[in-house]
Amino acid sequence: MSKTDSQYDKVISACKQIFDLKTKDYGTAWRILRPSSLTDQIFIKASRIRSIQEKETKQVDEGIEDEFVGIINYSIMAMIQLDHPTTNGKYEMEAERAIELYKQYAAETKSLMQKKNHDYGEAWRDMRVSSITDLILMKILRIKQIEENEGKTLISEGLKANYQDILNYAAFALILIAEQ
Repeated sequence: MSKTDSQYDKVISACKQIFDLKTKDYGTAWRILRPSSLTDQIFIKASRIRSIQEKETKQVDEGIEDEFVGIINYSIMAMIQLDHPTTNGKYEMEAERAIELYKQYAAETKSLMQKKNHDYGEAWRDMRVSSITDLILMKILRIKQIEENEGKTLISEGLKANYQDILNYAAFALILIAEQ
């Protein structure tokens, strides 16, 4: 297994552990959120990261690492909501099912990361975390536009691909932060 694969797995494992514990605490209450609401949650987290990076101070005790973890988990929740929408006012999902879907989407997104890393030569390793934050914000704005277009695109990737890119960028940021 490559260095990136093991670092990526460590990041996703930590994020999944938080997802699992919150699922035990809250169930799957997040299922009431529409994908657009999850997009807004990701936007809030990425905006806070950028604010902290620009101001170099924070008043809330949580650091940017926690926000990147939240971005990863909200991205997976959004992908679940896209493919498994709530129906007939039934919002809850069995915790075990949500955890299995989490693993499925994390694995699919890791596979995408591996393919892109092959083609791009792990260029992200030479990026600044602040640039990764900006790319996440750009992807969120793209998602919002696609949502405004009712999910239709003419030439661009769809919603899921953008959520996957956001997840991967957040994982890269956490890897870079851990290496500093």
